[in-house]
Amino acid sequence: MMIAVGGTYIYGKQKIEAPGPLQEDKIVNIPTRAGVTDIAEVLQREGVIDNNRWAFIGSVFALRARSELKPGEYQFQKRASLRDVISTIVDGKVVQHSITVPEGLTSEQIVARLSDNDVFSGSVREIPREGTLLPETYKFPRGTPREQVIARMQQAQKRALAEIWERRSPDLPIKTPEQLVTLASIIEKETGKADERSRVASVFVNRLRQKIRLQSDPTIIYGLVGGKGTLGRPIKRGEIQQPSPYNTYVIDGLPPGPIANPGRASLEAAANPARTRDLYFVADGTGGHAFSDTYDQHQKNVAKLRAMEKQIQNDTVEPAEDPPPTAANASADSPSPPVAPVKPAKRPRSRQGASQSSSSAPAVQR
Repeated sequence: MMIAVGGTYIYGKQKIEAPGPLQEDKIVNIPTRAGVTDIAEVLQREGVIDNNRWAFIGSVFALRARSELKPGEYQFQKRASLRDVISTIVDGKVVQHSITVPEGLTSEQIVARLSDNDVFSGSVREIPREGTLLPETYKFPRGTPREQVIARMQQAQKRALAEIWERRSPDLPIKTPEQLVTLASIIEKETGKADERSRVASVFVNRLRQKIRLQSDPTIIYGLVGGKGTLGRPIKRGEIQQPSPYNTYVIDGLPPGPIANPGRASLEAAANPARTRDLYFVADGTGGHAFSDTYDQHQKNVAKLRAMEKQIQNDTVEPAEDPPPTAANASADSPSPPVAPVKPAKRPRSRQGASQSSSSAPAVQR
């Protein structure tokens, strides 16, 4: 009997420690409420254990792990032994799926992305308030409820905002953390270049100090489409002065709330803008912006961009087979047709000063 018991112990130990049949790492989902036999069937079907499922069941009892097995999505290593497999399930080391939420999306757009991602479960009952979600990369196990994902993003935003608000510039013309988020959301939508954020912030902060309207194109768009985020076409001339609570060409100061969910870098830029006298910026044709503190210099920057665009159009335009449409066929509120149908040049973002008369102000084109 002693020899038999000893032999069984040695065989069992060798079986538990022996390398498994997996030829490469593999992710396997253990269903909720699955028993030991059910788990053994799943592991055998996926090739994690060999055809002797009773060896797995016996090993679970031998290691006293029957009540410790947890459901979830697990990654089993190549040649994992029975001990390794059982340990992975007992420890609950489920696979973490990364989801990256880009900066500048509206809450409605973020919820849509979560709804399209099959890693998550459940639905979002209500669209979160604009600006309350922090765009970052998060990790979640499969099956995480979408409401839980939203809650985590909101908690991350609250922590980040509190930290940044405490470190804000003392002379910032912003009264509340909510206003800081609103300003940061405009900065986020105006530039995607990391080295420009603080300078773009300085333009808007200088304008707030001098009671000059912000005149930000993205606020026009948000006033038109709200949480949908994108207009899908250029801004029409008639929409620039179209009344809206968000249109900063019409209203004074900041809009009533954020126009997107800004990232941490834009929040930092809004809280600590660069020290400049800049009041204007316009696209420079290379993906960045040209800044200026006088309207005359701003006009020169705009003229430089126009000349660059014209040169690009001249270099890329092809002879038209049909004559261009006459002015009578174009709507007065519609944007002009592009000069070059091939690779049209990107229109500039232009900021105009509040001191100029409306009759002399050129229309903003994007």
